[in-house]
Amino acid sequence: MLRAAVVGFGRMGMTHFSILNNHPEVQFVAVCDCSSFVLKNVGKYMGLAGFKDYHKMIDEMDLDLVIIATPVRLHFEVVKYAVRSNLHVFVEKPFCLDAQQGSEIVDIVKGKNLVNQVGYVLRFNDVFREVKRLLKEGLLGDLLSFRIEMFGPIILKETSGWRSKKGEGGGCLRDFASHSIDLVNYLLGQPEQVLGTVFKKIYSKDVEDAVYSTFLYKNGLVGHLQVNWSDPSCRKPTYRVEVLGRKGKIVADCHSCKLFLKSAPVDGEFTSGWSMRYITDLAEPVRFYVRGNEFTQQLDYFIDCILNGKHGDMCSFADGLATDLIIEKLIKNSTERHQ
Repeated sequence: MLRAAVVGFGRMGMTHFSILNNHPEVQFVAVCDCSSFVLKNVGKYMGLAGFKDYHKMIDEMDLDLVIIATPVRLHFEVVKYAVRSNLHVFVEKPFCLDAQQGSEIVDIVKGKNLVNQVGYVLRFNDVFREVKRLLKEGLLGDLLSFRIEMFGPIILKETSGWRSKKGEGGGCLRDFASHSIDLVNYLLGQPEQVLGTVFKKIYSKDVEDAVYSTFLYKNGLVGHLQVNWSDPSCRKPTYRVEVLGRKGKIVADCHSCKLFLKSAPVDGEFTSGWSMRYITDLAEPVRFYVRGNEFTQQLDYFIDCILNGKHGDMCSFADGLATDLIIEKLIKNSTERHQ
């Protein structure tokens, strides 16, 4: 059994705990949180050791792995201490507030036999994995353009919580758009340049509620990012990916994928014209369902890599750093536009 602990027992910490607490190879032994109420009740009802100091928890509990779901500003110090203590680490997104901090951690884990993963859950969505496969097989030919959109009803009035504070990792860019930026990196690679970046405030005063930008690539590919977390027309976050190539087009969201091809490929998997695949055509049942198959798949992948001695190549710290670097490019480009 792998001995596990959670640092940060809020919404995402509880989500990850509930999924892995049902894993046959994982045993949770401790929780670290700043809330005395939380610690009292995890001890009383779950039989877990409670800590307010993550250093003390890591030093005393003989852990194999730690799940880190603290506010983003704390990621750097907690992750650094965990990996220096030779623990496998799963940390919520975004990786770090400062890409230089993320780079330091990536350097620390080099040469260590530690599984490291950032919680960009869209990489584990079955539809987007299918999109990745189709792009990798070159069905669209040379890629010309793409558009990635993300909308949600997250902020629909002025708020004073952590999402309204830049120093806590709040704002649409880091808390929301980072998913879309990572999806760009996963599906299409890192852009060479970002242009025309606009951060728009709708309800918030200190942070942005919408992000718009254009991505340019060395091979001529151009893409557009459009993200808004203050869209009341959505019941929950929605994603849309559209990729155009010389031989066809892909249009996908979390639930379905449409593929248009000018000519049918020789292997006969698709015909010319439009083909449709739904997530029910692609997804396999998961061990334990919470919020979506991808949430279980990302954590089971993390545990599988630990058990089988694999480093893991799906959303490593290096991948998280790559997304942080694009975030910093967007910030710089937006700032330059207003100088």
